[in-house]
Amino acid sequence: MTDASVNAHDPGPKGRRRRLMMLAVAGLAVVSMSAGSISLALFTDQETVDGTFSSGSILLDAVKIDGLTLTTSNMMPGSSVTDDVVVENDGSSQLRYSMSTSSTNADTKDLRSQLTLTVKTADVLLGDCTLFDGTQLYSGALGASAASFGSSATGAQAGDRNLAAAANETLCFRVTLPLTTGNAYQSASTTTTFTFDAEQTANNP
Repeated sequence: MTDASVNAHDPGPKGRRRRLMMLAVAGLAVVSMSAGSISLALFTDQETVDGTFSSGSILLDAVKIDGLTLTTSNMMPGSSVTDDVVVENDGSSQLRYSMSTSSTNADTKDLRSQLTLTVKTADVLLGDCTLFDGTQLYSGALGASAASFGSSATGAQAGDRNLAAAANETLCFRVTLPLTTGNAYQSASTTTTFTFDAEQTANNP
């Protein structure tokens, strides 16, 4: 074989390098395709979870509050009227409550300034108002708006009462016309509104 025939089939250094580069590129392409195929075949998983949120409630039982009956007529000095009221939390969260009053003076005789109000918790032994010997929450003149315990102001106040969800307590109310009431208050009348205010205790120190 002559040198000329050898040179005709020998691509030389440049040709060999070019062929090696082409083979390398083709190899990389195959590897890349293989890697893509492998990533598409990976096992995967995903989980989701829902959060459900709802608000609680505080709710004074209106029917039980309306059960307080202190209406009376023909009171004479020394007379009194007593009744109980059940304060109940029908809501789902603890509440605190207060009570306040407002009394009219339509006839200008100011009977409200003579009447006294006493509020106590239920009897220690009987649980009602028969003996009227529970803890005293208020005692004093009815007045225009003097009678109250606790406060409707936001946050815990002196005299506020706490009630857990679904709990209740009995309070005893007594209104008295003192023996010292003079003739100027004959045939007088007044109407008193008892207001119970409640608020949440959670996040409300």
